[in-house]
Amino acid sequence: QVQLVESGGGLVQPGGPLRPSCAASGSIFSINAMGWYRQAPGKERELVAGFTSGGITNYADSVKGRFTISRDNAKNTAYLQMNSLKPEDTAVYYCHFQVWNMGMRDYWGQGTQVTVSS
Repeated sequence: QVQLVESGGGLVQPGGPLRPSCAASGSIFSINAMGWYRQAPGKERELVAGFTSGGITNYADSVKGRFTISRDNAKNTAYLQMNSLKPEDTAVYYCHFQVWNMGMRDYWGQGTQVTVSS
Protein backbone atom coordinates (compact mmCIF):
# COMPACT_ATOMS: atom_id res chain seq x y z
CA GLN A 1 0.00 0.00 0.00
CA VAL A 2 1.12 3.56 -0.75
CA GLN A 3 0.20 6.74 1.10
CA LEU A 4 0.48 10.27 -0.25
CA VAL A 5 0.63 13.09 2.26
CA GLU A 6 0.23 16.67 1.11
CA SER A 7 1.25 19.84 2.89
CA GLY A 8 1.89 23.48 2.14
CA GLY A 9 -1.48 24.84 1.14
CA GLY A 10 -3.07 27.84 2.82
CA LEU A 11 -4.30 31.39 2.43
CA VAL A 12 -2.27 33.81 0.33
CA GLN A 13 -2.83 37.28 -1.10
CA PRO A 14 -3.09 37.77 -4.86
CA GLY A 15 0.34 37.85 -6.42
CA GLY A 16 1.88 35.79 -3.64
CA PRO A 17 3.57 32.36 -3.76
CA LEU A 18 2.86 28.96 -2.26
CA ARG A 19 4.74 25.69 -2.56
CA PRO A 20 2.71 22.62 -1.64
CA SER A 21 4.46 19.28 -1.45
CA CYS A 22 3.37 15.65 -1.70
CA ALA A 23 5.37 12.85 -0.13
CA ALA A 24 4.78 9.19 -0.95
CA SER A 25 5.55 6.32 1.41
CA GLY A 26 4.96 2.59 1.45
CA SER A 27 5.62 -0.14 -1.09
CA ILE A 28 7.09 1.77 -4.04
CA PHE A 29 9.23 0.06 -6.64
CA SER A 30 9.10 2.99 -9.05
CA ILE A 31 6.98 6.04 -9.83
CA ASN A 32 5.81 6.10 -13.41
CA ALA A 33 4.12 9.50 -13.48
CA MET A 34 3.06 12.18 -11.06
CA GLY A 35 0.99 15.30 -11.18
CA TRP A 36 -1.03 17.96 -9.45
CA TYR A 37 -4.75 18.44 -10.02
CA ARG A 38 -7.19 20.95 -8.60
CA GLN A 39 -10.92 21.17 -8.06
CA ALA A 40 -12.77 24.39 -7.42
CA PRO A 41 -16.33 24.43 -6.04
CA GLY A 42 -18.83 23.46 -8.71
CA LYS A 43 -16.12 22.54 -11.20
CA GLU A 44 -14.53 19.31 -12.38
CA ARG A 45 -11.09 18.23 -11.27
CA GLU A 46 -8.47 19.41 -13.76
CA LEU A 47 -4.80 18.70 -14.36
CA VAL A 48 -2.60 21.61 -13.31
CA ALA A 49 0.88 20.22 -13.91
CA GLY A 50 2.45 16.81 -14.34
CA PHE A 51 5.38 14.63 -15.28
CA THR A 52 4.72 12.00 -17.92
CA SER A 53 6.30 8.55 -17.75
CA GLY A 54 9.05 9.90 -19.98
CA GLY A 55 9.81 12.74 -17.60
CA ILE A 56 8.24 15.42 -19.77
CA THR A 57 6.39 18.19 -17.94
CA ASN A 58 3.05 19.54 -19.02
CA TYR A 59 0.97 22.40 -17.67
CA ALA A 60 -2.53 23.74 -17.97
CA ASP A 61 -2.60 26.86 -20.13
CA SER A 62 -3.95 28.88 -17.20
CA VAL A 63 -0.81 28.29 -15.10
CA LYS A 64 1.98 28.27 -17.68
CA GLY A 65 4.75 30.64 -16.70
CA ARG A 66 3.48 30.88 -13.10
CA PHE A 67 3.60 27.30 -11.76
CA THR A 68 6.49 24.85 -11.79
CA ILE A 69 6.33 21.17 -10.92
CA SER A 70 9.43 19.49 -9.56
CA ARG A 71 10.35 16.21 -7.91
CA ASP A 72 12.86 14.71 -5.51
CA ASN A 73 13.20 11.08 -6.53
CA ALA A 74 15.24 10.15 -3.47
CA LYS A 75 12.41 11.34 -1.23
CA ASN A 76 9.51 10.22 -3.49
CA THR A 77 8.22 13.78 -3.22
CA ALA A 78 6.60 16.16 -5.69
CA TYR A 79 6.41 19.92 -5.36
CA LEU A 80 4.33 22.59 -7.01
CA GLN A 81 5.86 26.05 -6.93
CA MET A 82 3.01 28.48 -7.49
CA ASN A 83 3.87 32.12 -8.15
CA SER A 84 1.77 35.16 -9.05
CA LEU A 85 -1.30 33.50 -7.61
CA LYS A 86 -4.71 34.73 -8.69
CA PRO A 87 -8.12 34.40 -7.00
CA GLU A 88 -9.14 31.98 -9.74
CA ASP A 89 -6.41 29.61 -8.55
CA THR A 90 -8.45 29.02 -5.41
CA ALA A 91 -9.22 25.28 -5.18
CA VAL A 92 -8.39 22.06 -3.41
CA TYR A 93 -5.16 20.76 -4.87
CA TYR A 94 -4.56 17.00 -5.13
CA CYS A 95 -1.39 15.16 -5.98
CA HIS A 96 -1.49 11.99 -8.03
CA PHE A 97 1.20 9.33 -8.36
CA GLN A 98 1.18 6.37 -10.70
CA VAL A 99 3.21 3.73 -8.87
CA TRP A 100 4.66 0.43 -10.01
CA ASN A 101 4.85 -2.39 -7.47
CA MET A 102 3.86 -5.80 -8.87
CA GLY A 103 1.48 -3.81 -11.09
CA MET A 104 0.64 -0.19 -11.92
CA ARG A 105 -1.71 1.63 -9.56
CA ASP A 106 -2.96 5.17 -9.10
CA TYR A 107 -2.81 6.95 -5.76
CA TRP A 108 -4.18 10.32 -4.65
CA GLY A 109 -3.30 12.68 -1.85
CA GLN A 110 -5.90 13.87 0.62
CA GLY A 111 -6.04 17.34 -0.90
CA THR A 112 -4.81 20.68 0.36
CA GLN A 113 -6.84 23.87 0.25
CA VAL A 114 -5.33 26.86 -1.55
CA THR A 115 -7.19 30.14 -1.12
CA VAL A 116 -6.08 33.30 -2.91
CA SER A 117 -7.77 36.32 -1.43
CA SER A 118 -7.02 39.79 -0.13
